[in-house]
Amino acid sequence: MMPNWMDLDSFLLEVRIDPAVWELRPDYRALLVVADGIISGQGDHHVEELLHDAEDRARDALADRPVEELAHVATWRNAYRSFGAKPQRTRNSLEALLRRADTGLSRINQLTGIYNAISVIHQIPLGGEDLNRYVGPPRLIRANGTERFDTIEQGVEIVEHPEPGEVVWCDEVGVTCRRWNWRQTWRTRLQEDTTTALFILDALEPKTDEALLAAATDLIGHLNRLGPDVRTASRLISNQKGA
Repeated sequence: MMPNWMDLDSFLLEVRIDPAVWELRPDYRALLVVADGIISGQGDHHVEELLHDAEDRARDALADRPVEELAHVATWRNAYRSFGAKPQRTRNSLEALLRRADTGLSRINQLTGIYNAISVIHQIPLGGEDLNRYVGPPRLIRANGTERFDTIEQGVEIVEHPEPGEVVWCDEVGVTCRRWNWRQTWRTRLQEDTTTALFILDALEPKTDEALLAAATDLIGHLNRLGPDVRTASRLISNQKGA
């Protein structure tokens, strides 16, 4: 169930993007989708079919060009460079998925499978998290370097800190995703028992608002298969629409 501090639409209205992010990339847009009422294990066969479709589409997209020449991958590489990250070492989530698709996308759980497949099919970075594990609403900021990032290294829980100026998503406890869409914290990861999930779809030019909305519509359609009482809400945030 949803955290008791907020309903779906009210939660989305609390999400904030810091003006420093707009200064870095005025073309950035975030489309957030929240789904509640998810039942574990619903639609597993359908998710497997979706993943196979995504893998086939990735092979087709990369049949005549390397992954770094795909338009939305290239523009995210430039965005990473703009705050000091090296895209050859820390790849945006879309590029990382496309590079793995030929040998098979990970089968972690149904929710992760759905959003990974939608990310590849629509060529949009897309992350998903367990909203019940959030403390306060998400914020996209440029880090000062002191923020807490809980992660796991070689099976051991550790705390890292982002680089100063790094673009990160965070809540009131700490960073939920480093380098915009590179690595998520274990603290809010989607699990088999997740009932309420947050998904963040990231876009830069030349990806259009229409393409971004189409990806979200596709995602919501698949989420609606995960239980008879699934409820969803979404919000597009852009520099023009305010944050």
